Amino acid sequence: MIKSMTGFGRSEILRDNRKILVEVKSVNHRYLEAGIKMPKKLNSFESRIRETLKKYANRGKVDIFINYEDNNENQVNIKYNDAIAKEYMDIFKKMSEEFNIENDVNCAALSRYPEVITMEEVQVDEDELWAFIEEALKECFSQFVETRILEGENLKKDLLLKLDHMEELVDFIEKRSPEIMKEYRGKLENKIKEVLGDTNIDEQRIATELVIYADKICVDEETVRLRSHINHARKCLSEDGGVGRKMDFIAQEMNRESNTILSKANDIDISNAAIDLKTEIEKVREQIQNIE
Repeated sequence: MIKSMTGFGRSEILRDNRKILVEVKSVNHRYLEAGIKMPKKLNSFESRIRETLKKYANRGKVDIFINYEDNNENQVNIKYNDAIAKEYMDIFKKMSEEFNIENDVNCAALSRYPEVITMEEVQVDEDELWAFIEEALKECFSQFVETRILEGENLKKDLLLKLDHMEELVDFIEKRSPEIMKEYRGKLENKIKEVLGDTNIDEQRIATELVIYADKICVDEETVRLRSHINHARKCLSEDGGVGRKMDFIAQEMNRESNTILSKANDIDISNAAIDLKTEIEKVREQIQNIE
């Protein structure tokens, strides 16, 4: 199956006073390029997020938005350092005796001195946090891939219709080419009769002229290669994995053959068919830019 490079996914998980929201969207790009917007506290997980994305996408400009809230982060441990408090009180007592002043330090005042009372944030288990983030990422990326597959199926149907039309144009060119030779022979014979007034036409000379003319306008090789490219493109559309680059190369080769047919054409009908071919090929190339 083919995938479009356009996709969207969203996942939201709320559990144990924690909430994570992940959104992802993508557009066309030659390679896989990811932009990640998330809280600074999650920056350490950036490389893991990128590695996870690679399991779901090969090409495209992918924007990932992550919003994370943890109400548990407001919890702290309060610690009383009695040894430091004792040192402070010993100093205050010595100062009181030395300067003969009242030692009026109470508990409230003592608690405000540095390091007497400290607050420590509850440490987050990094592995457990990553498991929470990864769960949301996988859910979001899976939805993201589904939208790419759905859009890819629409692209495939459209491309197959265009390939069918291209094949019809090749059929027309192949059927029209022999008729051109018949018409040219008739014109050549009439011209000779008109100029020379000779009813006894030299068949060998006519055959020689026809061979020279046929060599100039013959597009058999081009139509054969075009059919081959069209069939190859159909096979690619049934393959798994990224086929966008391969399809782009095939389209370039098809365009090359259609240009050659147009340059050789000495007939308005074949010229028009070749122009239609180029138009369809250009449409195919535009659609291919959307394929992963």
